Amino acid sequence: MSYLVFDIETIGKPYDDFDEKSKEIFNEWASREAKTDEEMERSLEQIKLGLPFSPFLGEIVAIAIMDGGEEGGVYFQAPDSDIVDWENGEIKYRVGSEKEILERFWDVARHYSVFVTFNGRGFDVPYLMIRSAVHKIKPTQNLMSNRYLGLQRGVQHVDLQDQLSFYGAVQRRPKLHFVAQAFGLESPKKGEIEGAQVPKAFHDKRYKEIAEYCMDDVIATKKIYEYWNEYLNI
Repeated sequence: MSYLVFDIETIGKPYDDFDEKSKEIFNEWASREAKTDEEMERSLEQIKLGLPFSPFLGEIVAIAIMDGGEEGGVYFQAPDSDIVDWENGEIKYRVGSEKEILERFWDVARHYSVFVTFNGRGFDVPYLMIRSAVHKIKPTQNLMSNRYLGLQRGVQHVDLQDQLSFYGAVQRRPKLHFVAQAFGLESPKKGEIEGAQVPKAFHDKRYKEIAEYCMDDVIATKKIYEYWNEYLNI
C-alpha cells in the first residue's frame, strides 16, 4: 500500500509587523498573570516565542515528504537568497514561496491513500489546511476525517503520536526523540537545529539547514512507522 510521510516547520510573523489591535491583545494576554513590569516583559516574550505554533500568527517555511519507496522532497522558503533547487540522491529540494510549497504538497498528496505523521492531527495538518485557506488553496485530501483509524473514511492518516499513546491511554504523549531512542533508531534531534530554533535559523537565513532538518524528522518518522506497523499494528 502506498503511503506518504510528511512534516512541516513553521515560524511566527515578526512581532513588529502586527497591527496595534493585535499588539493590544498580546499585551492583554501577557498582563493576565504578570504582577510586575519584569513579569509582563517575560510573559510577552513567551507569547512571541509561541507565535510559530498558530497558523493564524505564523507561516510554513518547509514541508518535507517521503514515500515508502524512499523517494522524497523538501519544499521550502529561502527569501532574499541565491539558493536554487538541488538534489541529494532520491531527495529533491525545491525552493518556493509559502503558497508554492503548499501547492506542491497538495499536488503530491492527491496520489496517496495513506499518510503518516508524528502529531500531525494536533499540529501539522490543521496548520497546512489553515495556511492553504489563507492562500485560497483547497486541500486535495481530507486528512482530518476522524481521529480513530477504524473510523476513518477515504484516505487514512496514521498519527504515530496518537497510536503510540493509544489515543491518550499512555499518561504522557511521547516525543519523537524518545520514541526513536526506545526503538533503537537514530533520533533526528541531535543536530544544531531543532523545532524551537527554526525561527531564529530562518532569521539567520540558514534555509538549507532547516530543509535538511525537516527531512531528518521525516526519515525518523518513516522508520518509526515501519517499526509500529511490524510490531504494534494489530
